Amino acid sequence: MFLTISATGTAEHPATDLGFLLHKHPGKTQEFGTSHGTAHVFYPEATAERCTAALLLEVDPVALVRRGQGKGRGGAPDAALAQYVNDRPYAASSLLAVALSGVFRTALKGQCALRPELPERAMPLRIEIPVLPARGGAGLVHRLFDPLGWDLVQAEAVPLDEQFPEWGDSRYVRLVLEGELRLADALRQLYVLLPVLDDAKHYWIAPDEVDKLLRAGDGWLAAHPENGLISSRYLARHKRLTQDAIERLELVRLAEADGSEVEELDNAVDETRDTEERPVPLAVQRRDAILAALRAAGAQRVLDLGCGQGQLVQALLKDPAYTEIIGMDVSVRALNTAARRLRLERLGERQSSRVTLLQGSLAYTDKRLAGYDAAVLSEVIEHLDLERLPALEYAVFGSARPRTVLVTTPNVEYNVRWETLPAGHVRHGDHRFEWTREEFRAWADAVAARHGYVVAYVPVGDDDPEVGPPTQMAVFTQSDTTTDTPKEGEAA
Repeated sequence: MFLTISATGTAEHPATDLGFLLHKHPGKTQEFGTSHGTAHVFYPEATAERCTAALLLEVDPVALVRRGQGKGRGGAPDAALAQYVNDRPYAASSLLAVALSGVFRTALKGQCALRPELPERAMPLRIEIPVLPARGGAGLVHRLFDPLGWDLVQAEAVPLDEQFPEWGDSRYVRLVLEGELRLADALRQLYVLLPVLDDAKHYWIAPDEVDKLLRAGDGWLAAHPENGLISSRYLARHKRLTQDAIERLELVRLAEADGSEVEELDNAVDETRDTEERPVPLAVQRRDAILAALRAAGAQRVLDLGCGQGQLVQALLKDPAYTEIIGMDVSVRALNTAARRLRLERLGERQSSRVTLLQGSLAYTDKRLAGYDAAVLSEVIEHLDLERLPALEYAVFGSARPRTVLVTTPNVEYNVRWETLPAGHVRHGDHRFEWTREEFRAWADAVAARHGYVVAYVPVGDDDPEVGPPTQMAVFTQSDTTTDTPKEGEAA
């Protein structure tokens, strides 16, 4: 898919100011990774009189299918035309909107460190999009763009086939916008209205999409006569989110009409109390799930294997129910950080006697780990090469044999919900693999059977009805009838 932004200029205000605003040098061709492909930025022309910046987005159709297959609330409907043959790589959509926000992030914010006066200046712009899906036709395009101050809004229908005019027009248009606007305003309008015209999004719609909509719509959306339709389509017709957006936009409109701040009108909330519901970070949800499982198991002596910087050890230390806590990691640097976090040198004798930090590797058996109530491997296994998992399995389940073992790991199926995660990438650069729910359960079931454990599975984070939770946790408990433990060489 393709988009061009052109500016005309004078000797006093050269058109090449566009390069400063976009933070992309006109003399270079640049590439940027996106969640579903590669974005290229280049300048077909760059003179003082006229400058054009082009954004070419190459969508990987295989990655698109693997990362969602058009499923989910807001999933792109045309991705279901056929798995690898559809209009997504060619027609402007939320894929292009996300690329705009990633590649031209600073321009969208209206910032320019080198020329701070530029973002506030309106400039003569021409924006062209050769293929834009328009569910509602050219009429809807005009209803959306005409109120925004453009001198020219041209939506030329693209025929289904030029060789067969009797087939009529497709639902795609060639869009041309001309007018004197601030570049940030133009980009924000496109960021919102491209998926609105397509009437679809390629990623899951979450509550934070309302905040994105209001940020991008700042200064133009509240007064737009079609703000209800825009909100509904942008939020994939999610009724509760749409209602929230419309109510907040109305508050903005009233504040602008009254010449006051939104906070002055929205005074029903006691500002002395924090009543806003903020999303709980996944790391905190994961830690809470682990603590709940340890309490349910009645554990008192706990191993945190792969303890990293000691966050879980710190949480365990706050609860007197845990009488002995061992944090082990292969990294000396991580252990030093954990020691500083725990302030080991300042702990009283009673507290310091409860906690020990050890350097060690889970690739080898370690007699120091035997005899504990529970062991936690939180976001550990995915950092090991697959061929080393049998050694870890034997060291933990075969040799140390705690009564309870908790293992958490990312659910790779959920990665499609991370809008900014590039296609085919894992969540952390050091992850050797990330498993689906089925793959994780197959591994855990086999480990439990080999070593005399039963295993249950607990979702961590919002349990998406289609792709599951962001983190998956297995809770291993020694079975009443323990089978013979295989020898180390048999762990695989």
